[in-house]
Amino acid sequence: MTNKTTTRAAALAATGLLLSACGSSGGGSGQAGTPSFEGRGPITYVAGKDTTGTVQPMLDRWNKAHPKEKVTFIQLPTDADAQRQQMIQNAETKSDAYTVLSLDVVWTSEFAAHQWIDKLPEKRFPMGKMLKPVVETSKYRGGLYAVPSSSDGGMLYYRSDLLKKAGVAQPPATWGEMTDACAKVKKLPEAKGMSCYAGQFQKYEGLTVNFAEAVHSAGGRVTDANGRPDVDTPEAKKGLDFLVKSFKDRTIPKEAITYQEEDGRQAFQSGKLVFLRNWPYMYSLAQKSGIKGKFAVAPLPGLNGPGSSSLGGHNMAVSSSAKNKATALDFIEFMTSEENTATFLRDASLAPPYAALYDDKSLIKQYPYLPVLKESVLRAVPRPRVVQYGDVTSAVQQEAYAALTGEKSSAQALKDLQKALRKTAAE
Repeated sequence: MTNKTTTRAAALAATGLLLSACGSSGGGSGQAGTPSFEGRGPITYVAGKDTTGTVQPMLDRWNKAHPKEKVTFIQLPTDADAQRQQMIQNAETKSDAYTVLSLDVVWTSEFAAHQWIDKLPEKRFPMGKMLKPVVETSKYRGGLYAVPSSSDGGMLYYRSDLLKKAGVAQPPATWGEMTDACAKVKKLPEAKGMSCYAGQFQKYEGLTVNFAEAVHSAGGRVTDANGRPDVDTPEAKKGLDFLVKSFKDRTIPKEAITYQEEDGRQAFQSGKLVFLRNWPYMYSLAQKSGIKGKFAVAPLPGLNGPGSSSLGGHNMAVSSSAKNKATALDFIEFMTSEENTATFLRDASLAPPYAALYDDKSLIKQYPYLPVLKESVLRAVPRPRVVQYGDVTSAVQQEAYAALTGEKSSAQALKDLQKALRKTAAE
């Protein structure tokens, strides 16, 4: 999915924080200095489809204040893999159709190394006010190449009304507690036909996220202390086994193999699921649905205690082939301000990058999930920030999907994934 680089020296950090490489198909190893940001006029903002309906009103505010520098919203598919591919195609043709890109946090290193995005003047942005794990996702080789607009941590949504009625006092902290709680809930007449749990298991980026969370939540890791792939381990197998076994015994419904984020949300809101792993954006939408007041959130469960989310979120970057880059910088400053990220928190449940917003008592009163969300973000383990990210996530999806569908055993899938990641790291 990406061009082969002329020189790649890849190293995965022990927590999966970094897999970087030298060189790119464009030559060189990223931009050494900060480019000049000149030109004012109309620009475009490119992001995945806005399912919350909150982006265009924000752009309308900008456009009203900047009639000669209007922003046009280009919405890409909801599928993260498709978003990435379209952005790469635009970059490789050096088109100026895309100006400001909303990048998944794991794409920053890849786009920076290939010189598809510009290095930004760090002093323009209040990075010191943001959560450190979030800030790290916006950097490549010590330089700032994007600005966090939102963070993301997975949370466990659960039907608090049904757990209470079934006599379950606390949300589950372990996978075992979750299945036990579900068994009690399913004895209730109103839970007839409900399934226990779901996440995102279609063969796309969401599967990489859910696989990584299962591995980390069972005490496994993607890499060892020396940066080598380390996924063929008993701990990683326990994580994958949980998912495989859950599909086999219908703890996870068979149709969840096709679920992306929106599929799971709709299933949960329509009363088909007791538990669901999803991102914070879903909270405000669920509050507007028929289950308002009947659900709550908790940290993701794990094998022996609370689990670990994959670190999600989006960073805003400037396409290196864009025009009107002075306008682009101003627009990023506008969209990523503390005030506007607070608006996205209030209106769309998007996790803000700013630390202070999680501790604001008035916000916590209005949005009681904030402490859970902060814990999720701080405990989150990033997916590998890789130059050849498409190759890595493709390998994960291929092998995890094979295990979930019964094509391979967990053990064989992990052995094959270990080989694939070693090959990617050596290229």
